[in-house]
Amino acid sequence: MATVEYQRIGKSFGALNIMRDISFKIEDHEFVVLLGPSGCGKTTLLRMTAGLETVSEGDLLIDGKRVNDVHPRDRSIAMVFQNYALYPTMKVYDNIAFSLEVAKVAPAEIKKRVEWAAATLNLTPYLDRYPKELSGGQRQRVAMGRAMVREAAVFLFDEPLSNLDAKLRAHMRTEIRQLHNRLKTTTIYVTHDQIEAMTMADKIVVMRAGKIEQIGTPDDVYDRPASKYVADFIGASAINFLQGTVVAADGAPAVETATGRVMIEDGSRAKVGQKVVVGVRPSDLVVDDAGTLAATAVLQERLGHDAQLFCDGPDGRFIAVVDKAARYPEGSTVRFAIAPSKVHVFDAQTEVRI
Repeated sequence: MATVEYQRIGKSFGALNIMRDISFKIEDHEFVVLLGPSGCGKTTLLRMTAGLETVSEGDLLIDGKRVNDVHPRDRSIAMVFQNYALYPTMKVYDNIAFSLEVAKVAPAEIKKRVEWAAATLNLTPYLDRYPKELSGGQRQRVAMGRAMVREAAVFLFDEPLSNLDAKLRAHMRTEIRQLHNRLKTTTIYVTHDQIEAMTMADKIVVMRAGKIEQIGTPDDVYDRPASKYVADFIGASAINFLQGTVVAADGAPAVETATGRVMIEDGSRAKVGQKVVVGVRPSDLVVDDAGTLAATAVLQERLGHDAQLFCDGPDGRFIAVVDKAARYPEGSTVRFAIAPSKVHVFDAQTEVRI
C-alpha cells in the first residue's frame, strides 16, 4: 500500500485562510480517522489528499512522492462518499465495474475483480440488482466494492455511515474495519462521530477550526486529552467540567471547586493559586457517602447495563454512571468520590492540559 504525509499543509480561499500548518504522517496499512465537528477542515483535508481541492501551501506526499500537482486519477487513491454516488440506472455489477471499463481494463480482468469484490463484501447475490433495490448498508458495500476493484494504494472514506440508522452504523463499522484488516490498506476516514473514531481507528487526528488539537491512539485521546476541547469531544457520555483553584490539602495537590474539593495527582504541574478547569468522566465518579463532591439528584436514566444519574450542583449540571439497581430520588443529595489518577486538569485560560 502506501504512506501519506502532510508537511505544513495550508488551505486558503482567496484572502480567507481556513487551514494552516497541518503536519503528520500516516504509515503504511494504518487506519487513521480525521475527527471533528462541521467546519473543522477534516473533509477539506481529505479532498486535498484526493486531488479534488488544491493545496495552497506545504507539501502532500504519497509514498514519499510530492503529489500537489498530480492529477487525481494518477494518485492511486479510491474514495467512498457519504452519499454513495451510485449510478441508479446501472446494476450492481456495472456500478462496481464502471471505473475499470473507463480505464479500458480487459473484460476478463474486470469480471475477475468484480467477482472478488462482491464475494469479499457478500454482494454476489445482488450483482443483478439496481441500487434502489438495495438497503442502505448494501449500497454502502457497493460503493466500497467500486473502490476495492481499483486496487488503490490509499482508501478515503468521507463520512460513509452518516446516512444509516444506529444499528446499521454499528454493523458497518465492523465491516469496514474487517475489510481494512483483510486488505491491509492505508485508510483515511473522516467523521464527526467520536464513537466511529474510537472503535475503528489505529490513530485519531482531532481537528478544530483548521488546526490539529491532538494526534494519538483512541486510548491516548480518551485517557490523556491534550485540551479541554478534546476531552469534551471524546467520550460516549459527556465529560463533566468544574471550575476551581489549585490548593494544597495536607501537603497534597487539590482543586477547590464550588461543588467540592477534587484531589489531583502528586506529579501534576498545576501550581497553587492557579485557576483551572477539572474534567471528570461520568464513568469515573463513584457514589460514596464520604466523597468530597456533593450534588442534588435530578433524573436517573436507565440504559440497560447501567444508569446515568443527572445531578445539579453549584458548578451546574453533571452526570455520573451509577448502578442501575440503586435509586436516587429527585432532590436527594448524592456524594461522589474520584481517584486522583482519573482527574483531568486544564488551564482555565488556555484550556490546555496541565
